[in-house]
Amino acid sequence: MHVFQPLPIEETELNPFKTFGKDWAALTAMAEGKVNAMTISWGALGELWGKHVVTVYVRESRYTKTLMDKSEVFSLTFFEEHYRSTLKYLGAASGHNEEKIKSAKLNINIEQEVPFIDQGQFIILCKKICGIPLDPAYLPEEVRSQYYPDGDPHTMYIGEILGMSAR
Repeated sequence: MHVFQPLPIEETELNPFKTFGKDWAALTAMAEGKVNAMTISWGALGELWGKHVVTVYVRESRYTKTLMDKSEVFSLTFFEEHYRSTLKYLGAASGHNEEKIKSAKLNINIEQEVPFIDQGQFIILCKKICGIPLDPAYLPEEVRSQYYPDGDPHTMYIGEILGMSAR
């Protein structure tokens, strides 16, 4: 079991380009007694509105989006490389049809009422500030044609970082 031990944000040396783009993460949300996680490889860390924030993007078609819209909190869990196949599974399977966290042999833990995956090596707990649907009509043509040829746009979620923990 991961004992959540707070890590001061200023003491982390996260490289968001590597952390999101190369390492990937599991985005976990919970609402109405249901928990789901999905793999993400797009995101950002920074300052906004005087707060330390995380920005993540979730497609309309994802079950996790339903939970994100109903919840006030979410988490990001980053894993060691040997969990790569598990992350691929979380990205491919649908939480609509199965309990994929259980199927992946992962455990959910809760800290500050935020669900996170216990096996992670680095965890970020977040309070959702807002969710903004992205309208592909306002994006450059090359982005629309590459990422939205059949629609299914993303919603951008901004979350205030409540805490971080590392093993």
